[in-house]
Amino acid sequence: MNLILHVWRQAGANAAGRFERYEARDVSADMSFLEMLDVVNEGLIANGQEPIAFDHDCREGICGMCGMMINGTAHGPMKMTTTCQLHMRSFKDGDELWIEPWRARAFQVVKDLVVDRSAFDRIIQAGGFVSVNTGAPQDANAIPISKQVADDAMDAAACIGCGACVAACPNGSASLFTAAKVSHLGLLPQGQPERYRRALKMVAQMDLEDFGHCTLFGECQEACPKGISIDFIARMNHDYLRAVATQREETAAGGTG
Repeated sequence: MNLILHVWRQAGANAAGRFERYEARDVSADMSFLEMLDVVNEGLIANGQEPIAFDHDCREGICGMCGMMINGTAHGPMKMTTTCQLHMRSFKDGDELWIEPWRARAFQVVKDLVVDRSAFDRIIQAGGFVSVNTGAPQDANAIPISKQVADDAMDAAACIGCGACVAACPNGSASLFTAAKVSHLGLLPQGQPERYRRALKMVAQMDLEDFGHCTLFGECQEACPKGISIDFIARMNHDYLRAVATQREETAAGGTG
């Protein structure tokens, strides 16, 4: 198949960006979207032109590195599919594709389709860990965990941090990402001692990173390639509000002591 690509090109965060038109010819339906871009880049390099910059690593839908808006949709037209797993059979001969980076205030463009997602790293650093000494690995049955809790924790842990939830949200909120990271630890016994402090610290860091506020549009869960539910946002909000209330009570008690 032959396609027309309109690709966002931008030299850096402070440079002016623009769409540039390219032709992708003889594209195999079995190619992944990134393989198609590889072929386009090979042609650009052969002609002495600057290749299109885009993030990628595992190309197996695991690492979360890939991500771009394709015709206005995060990761493209297939639900629960990362850009690297999107195959060209999802498109038709003669289609025009508009390809651009994640659009969010907190995700500054580095170059072309690459954005800086280090804000996610700082949210994790604020509390996305368990600091107690767990010792050697225990037998699977040593700590009783109900199936529902285990399933919920695994669902939250499926987050790969790609940023599609932020890009799809009209407010540019990172609440689904943060909620998944808060919840997958807070649901399990090892994460209970820091459960509420974790929510407090990670939400505070999320706000510092200039993400928008969540108003539960639900676009985040629609765009998430791992199908993570906005139910986790409600759980995070519960833990955060409890942490704030406890902190105020402790402050008041300290002031009257």
